[in-house]
Amino acid sequence: MCLVHEGTIEDHVYQGVSDSFGPGDVVSFVPPELSYAGRVHAARYNITMLDPALLTQVAATADTRRPEPVRLTGHRPLSPAAGDRLRTTIRYVQDHVLADAAIADQPLVASTAAQHLAATVLATFPNTASTDPTGSDRQDAHPAALRRALAYIDDHADRPLTVAQIAEAAHISVRALQYAFRRHVDSTPLAYLRRVRLSHAHDELAAADPEDGSTVTDIAARWGFYHPGRFATLYRDAYDRSPRRTLRDG
Repeated sequence: MCLVHEGTIEDHVYQGVSDSFGPGDVVSFVPPELSYAGRVHAARYNITMLDPALLTQVAATADTRRPEPVRLTGHRPLSPAAGDRLRTTIRYVQDHVLADAAIADQPLVASTAAQHLAATVLATFPNTASTDPTGSDRQDAHPAALRRALAYIDDHADRPLTVAQIAEAAHISVRALQYAFRRHVDSTPLAYLRRVRLSHAHDELAAADPEDGSTVTDIAARWGFYHPGRFATLYRDAYDRSPRRTLRDG
């Protein structure tokens, strides 16, 4: 993906359509298996790359039994608002994740940020994913499958997890998993995972000793929370106190 700040990039050809990009444009250049050619005119821009498999891992159409890779079907955002959201996400990852090597190297931070970026890409560009559950998905979204998913999340919250991995552990499709969470928990798999990780961070804060060098930022990052302000807000909402106070009081 390319985010143009200044100048122009011209003679871009995608699926037989020629195009050019200017300041403020955010576009998908080309699928990774295809070649690309373009002409840069005094341009300043950012290039953001991600593993295409991430799109399948976060998309509701991903079926662990009959996986079909999700593909983007256009290079321009679906709307100006969608493009704005992707620009904001790219800057957020750049400024709050990649800017601090110690945080970016945390496995849960890297996994969470990558999935957030992939989900935003799917919400930005036309693609082959489908979010509507089928009749089979609704049948599979029974309480026993949900219990398997909840148990898997509880047991593996300290590891990088994708929605596709949770669905595989529950022996259902990603669409069925998301439908089961909406129907029985009124949540999403990743929102539940975030609550579980927040609980672990709380326990670690309560057990840590700030005199030993433990910090809220380090503990939060270990559990996948890479923005200190956002973590503090989530923590206050859940525990009615600041994470710093929990660390201080033990």
